[in-house]
Amino acid sequence: MSDLPRIGIVGTGRMGANMALRLHDVGYPVTVVYDTSRPAATAVAKETGAKVASTLSEVTRDADVIITVVSDDDAMYRIFAESGDSLLIDAKGKTFVNCATVTPNVHVEVQNRSERAGAHSLEACMASSIPQARNGTLYLMVGGKPEVFAAVEPMLKKLSASLRYVGEAGRAAQVKALVNMVMNINTAGLAEGLGLGDALGLDLEMLREVFSQTGANSRVLETDGADMQNREHDVYFSAEHAAKDSGIALSLARDRDLALPLARATYDQYELMKSLGLGGLDKSGVSELSFLSRHGQRLAEETHA
Repeated sequence: MSDLPRIGIVGTGRMGANMALRLHDVGYPVTVVYDTSRPAATAVAKETGAKVASTLSEVTRDADVIITVVSDDDAMYRIFAESGDSLLIDAKGKTFVNCATVTPNVHVEVQNRSERAGAHSLEACMASSIPQARNGTLYLMVGGKPEVFAAVEPMLKKLSASLRYVGEAGRAAQVKALVNMVMNINTAGLAEGLGLGDALGLDLEMLREVFSQTGANSRVLETDGADMQNREHDVYFSAEHAAKDSGIALSLARDRDLALPLARATYDQYELMKSLGLGGLDKSGVSELSFLSRHGQRLAEETHA
């Protein structure tokens, strides 16, 4: 009999699925999975030997540690509802590790609800993408009570190359919001630099090389530069998610009477992508707005009409 905790996964999209596969690979028993898309859950169950739960309460019943990877604040409140089907049913002694990027106060409320049910809650915010989830090289920022973190730290180490405890509930989500806010600003800035370079007739291979050796360098240049140039926008982090995360950061700033004009402009760009039907593209797709030969041509004409 394994001494390792039984793992449940709620949310078997790209990130949740790959985290489940990673834990299965390193010997953790993934016993139960749940998703509103049953085919997605079934695919993960086939790879891991897990049961596909029909209800959230089944996940709690059949696992010791439940990892949640859901889309937004509303989804978090639904899975941790205080009435009806919920992960909180008979949750005494269980531990929830919540990995979604949501408003920090949601993590605080989920911790409170979990404790009232006799359970434990931890936020483990991810600053990485799908390949890192599969390979166990995530950058994880953790918030919650230190003793809860200590209890699941061995499991989190199997998922991450870098693991940082940030502080009380909500703090990791604040840091994650700032990470993604700055990343999104860098992404939009790179798109505009390459878009202007293209309009000037510059060699974009040369321009990206110059960027990489000067103050224009960034992690985003490495991950997104070629994709912007080549219009390869396979989704690792969608424009819809970029808009959501920049919106969370702007909300935090608004609560503190702080103006963030660059974050606001970037948020508006990703919201524009959504309105143009481009929200499902990777965040690198913001370059579609800044290259005149792409959507940028129409936008420029509308601006000067």
